[in-house]
Amino acid sequence: MITEFFRNIKKRLKSRSHKLDPDEIFLDSGNLPDYDRDQFEGRIEKPIKKRNLYVVAFAFLVILLLFVSKVSALQIVDGKTYADKAANNQLRKDLVFADRGMITDRNGKPLAWNEVGSTTPFASRKYIDETGFSNILGYVKYPQKDSSGNFYTTALSGQAGAEKYFDSTLAGHNGSKLTEVDVKGNVLSESTIDRPENGNSLALSIDAGLQHEMYDRVANAVESSHYAGGAGVFMDAKTGEVLAAVTYPEYDSQTMTDGKDTAAIKNFLQSSRKPFLDRYSDGLYAPGSTIKPFIAVGVLNEGLIDPMKTILSTGSISLPNPYDPAHPSIFKDWRPQGYVDMRHAIAVSSDVYFYEVGGGFQGQKGLGISKIDEYLKKFLFSTSTDGFFSGPAGTIPTPEWKKENFADGEWRVGDTYHTTIGQYGFQATPLQLARAVTGIANEGTVVSPTAVKGEQGETSSLGVNSTDYTPVKEGMRLAVTGATAIALNVPGLEAAAKTGTAQLGVNNEYVNSWVEGFIPYQNPKYVFVIVLEKGPPHYTVSAMQTMGQVLTWARDNEPEYVK
Repeated sequence: MITEFFRNIKKRLKSRSHKLDPDEIFLDSGNLPDYDRDQFEGRIEKPIKKRNLYVVAFAFLVILLLFVSKVSALQIVDGKTYADKAANNQLRKDLVFADRGMITDRNGKPLAWNEVGSTTPFASRKYIDETGFSNILGYVKYPQKDSSGNFYTTALSGQAGAEKYFDSTLAGHNGSKLTEVDVKGNVLSESTIDRPENGNSLALSIDAGLQHEMYDRVANAVESSHYAGGAGVFMDAKTGEVLAAVTYPEYDSQTMTDGKDTAAIKNFLQSSRKPFLDRYSDGLYAPGSTIKPFIAVGVLNEGLIDPMKTILSTGSISLPNPYDPAHPSIFKDWRPQGYVDMRHAIAVSSDVYFYEVGGGFQGQKGLGISKIDEYLKKFLFSTSTDGFFSGPAGTIPTPEWKKENFADGEWRVGDTYHTTIGQYGFQATPLQLARAVTGIANEGTVVSPTAVKGEQGETSSLGVNSTDYTPVKEGMRLAVTGATAIALNVPGLEAAAKTGTAQLGVNNEYVNSWVEGFIPYQNPKYVFVIVLEKGPPHYTVSAMQTMGQVLTWARDNEPEYVK
């Protein structure tokens, strides 16, 4: 107000040429005592110093710089972090993992199941704590996270065995949910927007008790007699349902799934004993004399010999050697058998008898390699097993095979002799042998294996006269009651069987010990096969003895399988 007062005076002075009247000056001065001094009334203002303006401006500049710096830190340096936190403070879309289906045996006993834990958002996979199941069950691999904690694989995926083959049945489909959390990550609410679909349960054809028992018997035989490994199959002759399929040695499903015991896993992976090899379906072995019943079916169907005719085995036969007449080719029997007809030739496993009916000798016409190949293929040898039990085709030695694999490709009668007794490059899997035995047990119908309870395996007809099976089955029964398979003559049950011992190595320093057969003899329901792989020639426990132990256990614990 004082400033305005003097400004008015100045204007008046400029507009007037006369001097200021005294009454004009003292007119307002009389009111000075009424001015509000706290509101600067009646006081003369002074201009603000430039220094003060600079101080104020500098202060504002510092504040501005601090503000810009903080905004930059929030938006540029830590922008993603705070953006994530901001998102977490509100809604988050999370996976809801589906539970994997349970695997049971044919009687409903759990073999693989889930256990819900607090450490992961998905259930842990657990397996039966008994030996003999790992290879047939397999194992799973858990979902995996990246370094930021995000899942880059979102499934419990099957890696081997039933877990892998039936993965689409067991896996199910994951769902998702919206989760509301506070700034500290505490869950405030959850809302499922896509419900998970749990996997379906699977009932295998396996009988858990029989599986475990057969495995333990095979394992004991392998270790006690120093075999490289072993395998066994017990199968329904009518449906093809496999009640036991064992391989030794095996890995451990739980160890492989958990993935924590790296030393044990490394040992499994690097072991020379091949624990991941499913010997029942993938192991190829020379079958030895177990082939003889199938050769006999072909011989009878071709009418080459009356089953009652006898052939003398003195321990060997001799053929002229066109390359060295002074040294004839000798083909030995495993021991002198005397005169044997077809039934007894099967029972005592006479090599000489089958040399003669297979390849021919003197006056006895032989089946010949072409017909041997034809009839063995009727029993599905050199044909892979399919489905869950898929495996290699194996080999039937033939002239064509020899030309492809040997520099000297000429086929000789001695090659036919060796093929007739399951040697000379002959290879088959235990499941192929079990499948072939169904053809004899069913008198003409071959049934392929299946791993699912209640499922019917594929069938094929041999096209052989039903009467031609009788002498063969009787010979296999004689082997049990008083000859080479006598360890299977278990009181209280009737089995029919054929043993085999295949020689291996450059100097025949190793053997495969085999047994095959069916039970009961009068009305076959089941077939069985055991092979003990690459053992010493003078072993203490054979495949026959091992199977005898299994049948004894079945008689006492699960008699429905042997009566």
